[in-house]
Amino acid sequence: MAEEIKNIFIHHVYFWLAESGNAGHKRLLIEGLKKLSSVSTIQRFHIGEPANTSREVIDSSYSVSWILIFKNAADQDSYQVDPIHLRFVEECKHLWNRVVVYDSVDAS
Repeated sequence: MAEEIKNIFIHHVYFWLAESGNAGHKRLLIEGLKKLSSVSTIQRFHIGEPANTSREVIDSSYSVSWILIFKNAADQDSYQVDPIHLRFVEECKHLWNRVVVYDSVDAS
């Protein structure tokens, strides 16, 4: 049986590149996310791209996904104002034209 993960804060970010077919821009975004992973409150992270799956419920229109695991909401709040995060946004914001974020905590 799978182990349930409890008492964490998940921050999942989806990026749509401004130039969707630009491999160089995708590489720059991924490099920026790797640098961003040095924020001290991040427990774990995963950088992904759409899987080769096709079902009606799957949205694979995004270019890159970034999932972060924090201990709690306060650590995620700290991440939002961390200078490393602010620098990432300033340096990389020209690479995307859309960002969607899903935050989640334990279900009651």
